[in-house]
Amino acid sequence: MIEKLFTPFNIKSCRLSNRIVMPGLASFLFENDGSITEKTIEHYRRRAAGGPAMVIMEACAVSADGIVSHHQARIHEDRLIEGLSRVASVMKAEGAVPAVQIHHSGRQTSPRIINRRPLAPSNLPCPTIRGEVDPLSIAGVQEMVRKFGDASVRAVQAGFELIEIHGAHGYLINQFLSKFSNIREDHYGGSVAGRARFAEEVILEIRKRIGPDFPISFKISAQEFLPDGLNVAESIEILKILVKAGINVVQVSAGNDGTPEWICQPMFMKKGCLVDSAAEIKKALSIPVMTVGRINDPVLADQIIKNGQADLVCMGRGLLADPEMPKKAREGRLNEIRTCIACNTCMESIFRIGQVECLVNPALGHEKEMEIQAAEKPKKVMVIGGGPGGLNVAWVAAKRGHEVHLYEKKPILGGQLNIGSITQYKKELLTLIDFQKRQVAAFGVKSHLNHEATLETIQTLNPDVVVLATGSIPVRPALSGMDKAIVFTLPEVLNGKRPKMKKCVVIGGGASGCEVAHHLAANDCEVTIIEQLPKIAEQLESITRKVLLRELKTHRVTFRTECRLLRVEDRGAWVQDKQKNEFLVEADTVVIAVGNKPDNRLFDQIKSLGFQIHRIGDCLEPRSAKTAIYEGAVIGRRI
Repeated sequence: MIEKLFTPFNIKSCRLSNRIVMPGLASFLFENDGSITEKTIEHYRRRAAGGPAMVIMEACAVSADGIVSHHQARIHEDRLIEGLSRVASVMKAEGAVPAVQIHHSGRQTSPRIINRRPLAPSNLPCPTIRGEVDPLSIAGVQEMVRKFGDASVRAVQAGFELIEIHGAHGYLINQFLSKFSNIREDHYGGSVAGRARFAEEVILEIRKRIGPDFPISFKISAQEFLPDGLNVAESIEILKILVKAGINVVQVSAGNDGTPEWICQPMFMKKGCLVDSAAEIKKALSIPVMTVGRINDPVLADQIIKNGQADLVCMGRGLLADPEMPKKAREGRLNEIRTCIACNTCMESIFRIGQVECLVNPALGHEKEMEIQAAEKPKKVMVIGGGPGGLNVAWVAAKRGHEVHLYEKKPILGGQLNIGSITQYKKELLTLIDFQKRQVAAFGVKSHLNHEATLETIQTLNPDVVVLATGSIPVRPALSGMDKAIVFTLPEVLNGKRPKMKKCVVIGGGASGCEVAHHLAANDCEVTIIEQLPKIAEQLESITRKVLLRELKTHRVTFRTECRLLRVEDRGAWVQDKQKNEFLVEADTVVIAVGNKPDNRLFDQIKSLGFQIHRIGDCLEPRSAKTAIYEGAVIGRRI
């Protein structure tokens, strides 16, 4: 039962209706000059309408040389005020306190983006981007202070009711705060007070420009998890200085450009992993504290408030996954929440396509065009395959008014997500399966489990539309020994077909191969990964990859890259390296994880029979669950 999460709270003049805050999260739904788009407006409208007390607009750059992307929000020119005011207005109209985060990237950007060398406190380049930087002179620091002040005035003029200064995640202010990135010898470096001086002057300037009563938040990476990086004790010293300067609330985050896994924690990291640091800081300060970090569950959020560990809870990715999460929680509809699974698709999409997307919520970033409308003419729809794509198309089509029949040859729905969820750190995939199953039931989809659809089944049902979501089949290389008793596919191993293993070789070092290797190693199996490419799990989202590789090394998994499987015999796998040397990797089990091929057997039988057919997911081409779900969402709306 939720007890404290929906109690009101005040920050200066801001009256918050509950304790849930949407923190500033990059969407990059902006024009390439930082201007607001209709997608920006709809994105923030949906989040505000879902019931959080406050929505903090994503980082707005205070200077043209402080952006990390051409599509980042900006607040550095007066021309932007009108668009920003539209965002603030829709937030307020939907019941949320409108807030905005102001920001400068410092060294954490590229010359390709800003057309100059990045600015920094010291002559230390960003560890992930590298390249030369321009250390700020004292005059340059003072000019930057003024720019933060100018930005705060624009924020007030746009109608925002709280300003958050981004002092975390390895950006410019964080760079000044930390010995990891600040080796200055003037009064902006050295001691804690020296390193805090830039942030202090920014706050004092903002206070001077907007007055003593306007609420100001400061976001800090209280722990950087690197040598010379910030820790909680030092962060408390810094925050005491900043409280005196005029901040009214602090958001306690973690990580920097060298430890991004603490900024956007993947599913390998525990829920609420930063709560303890927030609680420690709360004890030391006189101002309210916000906590953040893998808090995707309103029950957990309520427990944090109830325990007095924080005053407010930031639930950013949770609100990307389900904008109505606070409203559903308030109304006791917890089982209707589409839960964030910390897959970090949102981060990956920012880097891959330049704007935010979500695995579990295909409408993210496409809110307007993916509104679900009633069907003009209800049809009989047959969906074959109960994986994530098939489930999504089924419930969306049913919600629109179609008569939907869902056929799944296995006794349970969920497809390959059921297999993926077996591994130690991916059990949260089950929450997505459960959500999809509840949607299917709620909208009246007729599910036929343990029923493999055939040509005869289709002809008997005689649907108007057939959606094939038949998935894919594991590939077995055409090599000697594939019929040996020690050879298993990845699904066979995870499903327990090979219960006792002491020494295993995994053929294929992609994401799935690495995940099964980790699962086996965590269960006391000695594991070797064989991969043809130079790098392991190269296609995996970068933060998740970093943590997974660290876990594999912790469990002493052996990597053999640039090697290929030659054959399997009873003693193990024969492998060839790039120098053409052949050697035996001894094992009692060989797991084949070299990928899948589309299962098009049914499509080949019906493609010429005149049915309206749609194929989605792996039966087109083996890809991600995100792609299958998105394609299901699109087809479900299109039928």
